[in-house]
Amino acid sequence: MTAVLICAFPLAGFITLAAFGRRIGEPLAGWVATGALGMSFLMASVTFLNFLYGDVADRREVVTLFSWVPVGDFSVDAALLVDPLSVTMALFITGVGSLIHIYAIGYMHGDSDFSRFFIYLNLFAFSMLVLVLGDNLLMTFLGWEGVGVCSYLLISFWFSDEANATAGKKAFITNRVGDWGFMLAMFVAFSAIGSIRYLDLFGHASSLSTTTATAITLLLFLGAAGKSAQLPLYIWLPDAMAGPTPVSALIHAATMVTAGVYLLVRVNPVIAMADPLAPQVIAWVGVLTALFAATIAVAQNDIKKALAYSTISQLGYMMLAVGTGAYVAAIFHMVTHAFFKALLFLGSGSVIHALGGDQDMRRYGGLRALMPVTSGTFIVGWLAIAGVPPFSGFWSKDEILVYAWDSSRLLWGLGLVTAILTAYYMSRQVFMTFYGTARYEINSSHSSDHGAGDHGDGQLHESPVHESPAHESPALMIAPLVVLAGAAIFAGALNLPFTKGLHYLGRWLEPSLFGNEAHLVSSAGTKWLLAGLAIAGATIGIGTAAWVYLRSKSEKLRGEIGVLANGWYVDDFVTEFVGGPGRKAFDYVAAFDHHVVDGAVVGAGKVVRFVGQRLRVIQTGFVRFYAALVALGALVLLIWFVLRATA
Repeated sequence: MTAVLICAFPLAGFITLAAFGRRIGEPLAGWVATGALGMSFLMASVTFLNFLYGDVADRREVVTLFSWVPVGDFSVDAALLVDPLSVTMALFITGVGSLIHIYAIGYMHGDSDFSRFFIYLNLFAFSMLVLVLGDNLLMTFLGWEGVGVCSYLLISFWFSDEANATAGKKAFITNRVGDWGFMLAMFVAFSAIGSIRYLDLFGHASSLSTTTATAITLLLFLGAAGKSAQLPLYIWLPDAMAGPTPVSALIHAATMVTAGVYLLVRVNPVIAMADPLAPQVIAWVGVLTALFAATIAVAQNDIKKALAYSTISQLGYMMLAVGTGAYVAAIFHMVTHAFFKALLFLGSGSVIHALGGDQDMRRYGGLRALMPVTSGTFIVGWLAIAGVPPFSGFWSKDEILVYAWDSSRLLWGLGLVTAILTAYYMSRQVFMTFYGTARYEINSSHSSDHGAGDHGDGQLHESPVHESPAHESPALMIAPLVVLAGAAIFAGALNLPFTKGLHYLGRWLEPSLFGNEAHLVSSAGTKWLLAGLAIAGATIGIGTAAWVYLRSKSEKLRGEIGVLANGWYVDDFVTEFVGGPGRKAFDYVAAFDHHVVDGAVVGAGKVVRFVGQRLRVIQTGFVRFYAALVALGALVLLIWFVLRATA
């Protein structure tokens, strides 16, 4: 029953606000939405405790709601699969989501569409819970499409700005490419075993041919690449910054972008039966995405866009973990990332709120004294993502790198380089924002894309500095930062590497992994050496950023490489292709459809109409005429039989 309530509360919040949201108004509409998700978190916690203190063999339950699609041999129930993996996802989706809801009440204060914003948030949360709790691929796909629609609505929330509307459409369309892969995977699974229920799929996984298992794995990975922003389908995520900051935190930290990683971990028995090439593809795409996004993040000046590329990079780490069989490490990093990345996004929103909407870090500086809580919590998030012990990000990222070492030295090397770049660009962000000389000015007309002082030539022009313009954000925005900072510090305790007795998350997830977790072969000494190298890498990244942005007086050292600042010009290439050869190709396809496909259908109708018009003349209505035709037909048949007999 509690599993049903996990989904029911945000759905009830959505329905209530859709019906009465405008009448309820601000801030009550926000509290209704927050209360709904908070109750969902409570139900997830109750489910977790029931499993934790119950028999390990009973940590799986299927709750059938009703028969959804009964069509011949194809039957799908609207059902929920409650097990350690889905409960883990539900806990941090509802927990971190509730904190983001609270923050949003303060952040969205005064917005004319305040209630509409929370309608979308509750619908988004409901869709995400359906995705992770679904008993079968179709239920997961329902939630998958639900979060896709909600992301479009939330990213383009301020749709009166054309750039925001375009960003929403870009996210929606790009994800459709991945959805195609997901649908094909469902078709292949059904054709192979006659079912798309997860438990049926896992039960028959050993009987799948290598080719079938590989096809399902790679097609699902295509879907995951869309949702979890992997090469080459990552391009929607940086533009998703057009949405309000709580949306950025919700999408990029605890929910939508983790859906692809969750899906692959969920189908781990199928991956185990696939050709070894399939997980290798996942691992290599993951590590290359992580490195690629990190190189772009080092040159971003928009505080939220830098965090967006950071999210892409961290998702690459999770995919690297999945590809090397480190499923626990993937979920571990997903959980720690939910805490520190939500903290960083909400912290950036606090800074943007204080500076009148300006997102350009070149106009920041010296905010530590004026915003002590925001800066202190942001620094915690920075140390966590940079991989500094004992903060949570160090433990989860180091675990992934150890598995990468066992799989391939090159995978490990690329992962370590990415870790160094992560420490550098996050340190750069902290130093540009909270340290150094103040460079800001308050201007309520600042937007996310064009701030006063940026003349469109890529150079920052000096702006007058007002005395103490920034201020600490209100309590509703600060409280979630403090809670998330605590989680970012201590979440590493979920799966400490020192003894097996400290692998709490690993033991908890065992029933969902079916013994498919990879086993480390590296010695204890090697693990300590790798941990030391990871710490040294973080130190190098932080030290280099400190020297460039705090000690160096040379502006040349701070000049970002244009190709990186422009994201390796991938977006420009896509725009040029879609607007040029792509548009022409689409025109040819449309013409083919119109003239050939539609033409064949219309032509068949014209032929039938022509023949009918010609035959209509013999329908005179006179019985004697019809009798004559019958006699004529009989005569023809008689002649034909006579000729056949004499032949």
